[in-house]
Amino acid sequence: MPTPHIAAHTGDFAKTVLMPGDPLRAKFIAENYLTDVKLVTSIRNVYGYTGFYKGKKVSVMASGMGQPSIGIYSYELFTHYGVENIIRIGTCGSFRDDIHLFDILVCNGASTDSNWAGQFNLLGGTYSAISDFHLTVKAFETAQKAHLPVHVGNILSSDVFYDVNPEGWKKWAALNILGVEMESYALYCNAALLKKKALCLLTVTDHFLTHEKATAEQREIGLRKMIEVALDVAE
Repeated sequence: MPTPHIAAHTGDFAKTVLMPGDPLRAKFIAENYLTDVKLVTSIRNVYGYTGFYKGKKVSVMASGMGQPSIGIYSYELFTHYGVENIIRIGTCGSFRDDIHLFDILVCNGASTDSNWAGQFNLLGGTYSAISDFHLTVKAFETAQKAHLPVHVGNILSSDVFYDVNPEGWKKWAALNILGVEMESYALYCNAALLKKKALCLLTVTDHFLTHEKATAEQREIGLRKMIEVALDVAE
């Protein structure tokens, strides 16, 4: 049945959902990679589609920006629609000099400056949010077989886009964090809490050291390899 944020019905979603942040990117993936596509939800113009990729049923739905947004959508997908796997596919800024524009990051862990884990205050500690091992290995091996530049490691999920401390990222870089995005920690927490599987794949579109930034046109082309990896990983 429909939830407060998803106007779909039982069976509308596949077991695996790819989640870009941008609704138009979800639309792009559905129209360019899937066959027999059906729009299953569009509340608030957050588009969700289900179709087939190489004969397997796959869904793609936008997550919106930030941990509260992906937290809501991933929770409802996991608890109401029988979704077992969510693969976030997004963009990020990188901190490391061995990582370049359009490299792919397979995020096996997520750190955060958010208070997302505050809801688990009875833990008496800090929860380490990690990806599903099987999805992580499969994504890494798929990227390697395609001879794509791929890195595995910890990502920072930040609540802040315009940071009043422009040098703050250096403290995270010192701990060998790959880069920064805004969603993965909440997704990994939801998956762990609900005994589901999650993975975050990112394409580097900004670089903190070189100050390189991908253009809109470059993003459309540069994200295709990551999208194809995610589609091949989908189960």
